Amino acid sequence: RRGELMIQGRCPICAKPFEVERIDDLPTFPFCSERCRLVDLGRWIDQAYAIPGTPADVEPGGAAGPAPGVDEGDAD
Repeated sequence: RRGELMIQGRCPICAKPFEVERIDDLPTFPFCSERCRLVDLGRWIDQAYAIPGTPADVEPGGAAGPAPGVDEGDAD
């Protein structure tokens, strides 16, 4: 469809190019398929990806402590 505005991109997992008129036309956006979407989800679950930043304080039970500036005694 020449002349029409298209959304073009590449799947971040397999690098397959895609072109759609609207994001709604590709329910797995920004991935090309359900398979690539699940591969990405698996990588997050396996902690293959990390967001840079200072490590969070984690209590031995695995629960994070209260947010900075929050008084544990406050009950709303």
